[in-house]
Amino acid sequence: MTSDPDGPLFHMGWYHLFYQYNPDSAVWGNITWGHAVSRDLIHWLYLPIAMLPDKWYDINGVWTGSATLLPDGKIMMLYTGDTNKNVQVQNLAYPANLSDPLLLNWVKYAGNPVLEPPPGIGPKNYRDPTTGWIGPDGKWRIIVGSKKGETGLSLVYKTTDFINFELNDHYLHAVPGTGMWECVDFYPVSLNGSKGLDTSVNGPQVKHVLKASMDDTKVDSYALGTYYVENDTWVPDNPVEDVGIGLLLDYGRYYASKTFYDQVKQRRILWGWINETDTEYTDLEKGWASLQTIPRTVLFDNKTGTNLLLWPVEEIESLRLSSVEFEGVLVEPGSVVPLNITQATQLDIFAEFEIESLASGGISNDSVDCGRGSSDRSAFGPFGILAIADDALSEQTPIYFRLSDTSLGNSTTFFCVDETRSSKASDVAKPVYGSQVPVFSDEKLSMRVLVDHSIIESFAQEGRTVISGRVYPTEAIYGAARLFLFNNATGINIKASLKIWQLNSAFIGPFPFDQIQSE
Repeated sequence: MTSDPDGPLFHMGWYHLFYQYNPDSAVWGNITWGHAVSRDLIHWLYLPIAMLPDKWYDINGVWTGSATLLPDGKIMMLYTGDTNKNVQVQNLAYPANLSDPLLLNWVKYAGNPVLEPPPGIGPKNYRDPTTGWIGPDGKWRIIVGSKKGETGLSLVYKTTDFINFELNDHYLHAVPGTGMWECVDFYPVSLNGSKGLDTSVNGPQVKHVLKASMDDTKVDSYALGTYYVENDTWVPDNPVEDVGIGLLLDYGRYYASKTFYDQVKQRRILWGWINETDTEYTDLEKGWASLQTIPRTVLFDNKTGTNLLLWPVEEIESLRLSSVEFEGVLVEPGSVVPLNITQATQLDIFAEFEIESLASGGISNDSVDCGRGSSDRSAFGPFGILAIADDALSEQTPIYFRLSDTSLGNSTTFFCVDETRSSKASDVAKPVYGSQVPVFSDEKLSMRVLVDHSIIESFAQEGRTVISGRVYPTEAIYGAARLFLFNNATGINIKASLKIWQLNSAFIGPFPFDQIQSE
């Protein structure tokens, strides 16, 4: 089983990803750090396990951690260990040989742990150190996730050497009622621009993202705000949408995400984990469980000013094979239109939708949300595509919009994924996922959908709202899978234009040590 992404970084021509990994089973336990490398973030090669739970301070698990790249080229890897007494502590590891592009061997610092739970923090509520950032005083800062009572919070530490740490006497931030904050992440985004920022950047043209994985609800929540370096506190732009009570990075099955700054392409890249929604028995039977999403770039949405834009890394295009285009396909109320493509299990789909109102008055009195799924009809939705569907539509996963108004600038618009009919199997979760998505009057409704057999990653309006899901079809598999347009609105025609690429496999496998390691 794999889970949380750990310590992503770029080193000597290779992207590195470490991850929570149970080498013995497809269920959680015996957590080590798996390790893989890639030249392009898409084609990955497995390396030997990077760290095993073999010391008293991590004997019950080498848990989540983050890498900090120092200006002199050193790499500091802080990670949580679960001790022989089930206490969560923070440990330091570093590469045995920085001149090794593959970073095969890791040394655990002899003086570990470098951090233990401070007074008032529970021994099981203290984990997941972040990448460090450096302040004007020359000291590095990291945060660690925790809680007090039901208040989720992030502790701030300062250090100059990643061995000796000083705890700030106040939190970076805390939000009552949100429970334990796991896998915290903290980084700057540029207010205008298409590049990511190094984690230490701050200034007037910068906002800071604070993200935490909510242990109680298993979602990744974030908020935008201002970081005050003089006292290491962060204040949300909108307290109503604070961490844990506001926006999510992904409104589907998605957790334990972590970003890193790609210094080569000057972008911030987000990794996230999609776990299974079937049974442990099924996972054991198939021999694997859980996976990482396609990496996503992170930018500030300077059009709304209130959210991030998340988008698949451009390298996904290296998997594209043949493509087909459909222009202005009319989809009338209550109808389903098949799209004639050769295979529908590995796709990169771009779709735009135009609306033609069939009655006077473009405002609906229907409540606007995702409804009970795509069969729940209203005046202006749902409409969109049916992915991983069979010919008889006995299995289907609709990805759709629902509107309150035919004038997009005035509409409350929801973007949704309905898994209620995704599988005939009885022992899998089949939720309806979704959220509101901002749409401006000068925009078209648009979605991008990456389909990969049991994984569907959906992006609305250039990545303002993202939904990842797992589906387990029994009929709509391999050559029997199809793609359709549908319109279940009662008061509008839809005109859809699409460009669809078939995607190749990424051919993930073990690193070929018998071949030359560098090109």
